[in-house]
Amino acid sequence: MEHTYPNLINSTFDCIKPFSVLHTDITYIKFVFGGKTAYLSAIKDQTTREILAYKVSNSLEVSFVIETVKDLKYYALNENAIIHSDQGVHYSSKKYNKATAKVGLSASMSRRGKCVDNAPIESFFGHMKDEVNFKTFQTLEEIVEIIDRYIYYYNNYRPQWTLKKMTPIEYRNHLIGVA
Repeated sequence: MEHTYPNLINSTFDCIKPFSVLHTDITYIKFVFGGKTAYLSAIKDQTTREILAYKVSNSLEVSFVIETVKDLKYYALNENAIIHSDQGVHYSSKKYNKATAKVGLSASMSRRGKCVDNAPIESFFGHMKDEVNFKTFQTLEEIVEIIDRYIYYYNNYRPQWTLKKMTPIEYRNHLIGVA
């Protein structure tokens, strides 16, 4: 049975505390080998723009979204933290609801058909697809490797204007007072 959740963030993207509001979604990645498609599930911190967790799959099974959520166990999420998604079948499933509750997250959903409500993660996917030519890769393994490398680059080396020209990791450390 599917379940939708209220939009707890209402397109308010100016949160100042890391690990308070997270955004998640899935993007499709077309690559050369036999016209195949890979799927990337990612979770992004709204404040730091850091990609906290991600999984790549050749299947749209809900399990790879659940595995992405489970990887949040490595972070000290804030009490009352929110994870925001669209109203897709993965995010309205009982399995997803259980997984988010287990890591202490409250679910929030965009209005139906309003991708702007989940702009932070959509923006990341857009930048990644602009900066990486996925069509040159032949296998799923190559796709996984380039996504691993890109997300590492994005989090650690790609400064952003909205983060005072810091990278997501630098900005997070700045906000929490780590040198």
